[in-house]
Amino acid sequence: MISFILSIVVLILGYLVYGKFVERVFGVDKERETPAVRLRDDVDFVPLPTWRIFLIQFLNIAGLGPIFGAIAGAMFGPSAFLWIVLGSIFAGATHDYFSGMLSVRYDGLSISEIVGIYLGSGFKRFMRFFTVVLLIFVGTVFLVGPAKIIDGMTGNIWNVWGWVLVILVYYILSTLLPIDKLISKLYPIFGLAMLIMAIGLGFALFTGTYTIPEIVPENLVNMKSNPEENPLFPILFITIACGAISGFHATQSPLMARCIKNESLGRNVFYGAMITEGIVALIWAAAAMVVFDNVQGLNNVMAGHGNNAAWAANEISIRMLGEIGSVLAILGIVAAPITSGDTAFRSARIILSDSFKFDQKKLINRLYLSVPLFIVAFVLTQIDFAIIWRYFAWSNQTLATVVLWTITVYLIKESKNHWITLVPALFMTMVCSTYILIADEGFQLDHNLAYILGALITVSCYILFRVYLSKLSRGMELHQEVKKL
Repeated sequence: MISFILSIVVLILGYLVYGKFVERVFGVDKERETPAVRLRDDVDFVPLPTWRIFLIQFLNIAGLGPIFGAIAGAMFGPSAFLWIVLGSIFAGATHDYFSGMLSVRYDGLSISEIVGIYLGSGFKRFMRFFTVVLLIFVGTVFLVGPAKIIDGMTGNIWNVWGWVLVILVYYILSTLLPIDKLISKLYPIFGLAMLIMAIGLGFALFTGTYTIPEIVPENLVNMKSNPEENPLFPILFITIACGAISGFHATQSPLMARCIKNESLGRNVFYGAMITEGIVALIWAAAAMVVFDNVQGLNNVMAGHGNNAAWAANEISIRMLGEIGSVLAILGIVAAPITSGDTAFRSARIILSDSFKFDQKKLINRLYLSVPLFIVAFVLTQIDFAIIWRYFAWSNQTLATVVLWTITVYLIKESKNHWITLVPALFMTMVCSTYILIADEGFQLDHNLAYILGALITVSCYILFRVYLSKLSRGMELHQEVKKL
């Protein structure tokens, strides 16, 4: 319990201390008009109250990540606590803050366009495709997943496809309607429900007779029942994404960058929402480790239920919170993924509109971009859910890595402290490259060979990065000389 309490304290201190440091490195300008004010169109650019933006951002980035990912990560043991805490403070929240604030500075541009500004047009074209595909994956996963959960909770009154259609109709409406008509009304309610659920679980942990494993050397080992097949590095760092760092967040931050009324609010919204998500993930990870007796018990019940995190989340809610837990489970476990799925499609629409410079004030223009997205997503629902999820997990962390490299270039160009993102960028490059070399959906290489190749890829990326910066520097010097002439 001591480690758990300290972890929460450290996350809060991370927001208060390191978050303030990150804010100073960026350098907010309180007098600068934000896109919400300067470009207001009452569709995507709409000034909203800060508390509402925070809850929308929190729910946008959270979804099932800090629940399902935390439960799956808890199967590795207390090492999950360390990754959630350190990842949230030094990687995830920093990533979210800069991706959100750079969007604020660049008129609410989507992340693919910002990547293009700092990494070049080739990267921009790749990222446009990559992020749209990722967002369609998210939308598809959060279309089928909640439908299956609702179908199970309602005793199969309808079949899964009936619920898929219901959710799809909602996705269409939330993607097309102005952000203040549907999303800003529903999200705060569901966001509060998710927070109340986490607070309830946290209170139950403190008042119950649970023994949360401590972060001590003998516990910092791979506690998975099949550790040879699932090495702690890099699998844990892909499994827990939204509770530590997630590229999906970079696609969501521009939505709120178009609604924030002052740059000084960025730390509350972007950095704060990620730290809050880290606390939620920490609570769910701890609950998963104790409700089924211990980490080994968690591994056993998960194996017995096909590693179904939805079943585990529902079981944890009911066991720890009783009847109230079953109600909150419906709101948290069902509403959370739906409210990430709808903004995934909305973000995809915005990325396409930024790419093609296609004005979105008219409904017909929004339809032109949205309908193909929904058609592709519906086709993907015919593919095995597990396959889509596995590729999404790696793609998600790869996107986060690219965004970290992008922010690092920005910081160097602005002569600011770039180490705060360079170190996480190098670490996540090692994670993602090693994972795809080891994983079943990747090259399935021998682990030792994968670690060596992953290290070589990471070093190569750093060398290429320095070469790119050198060319960039020479280009800037040449530009200055031309200006003098």
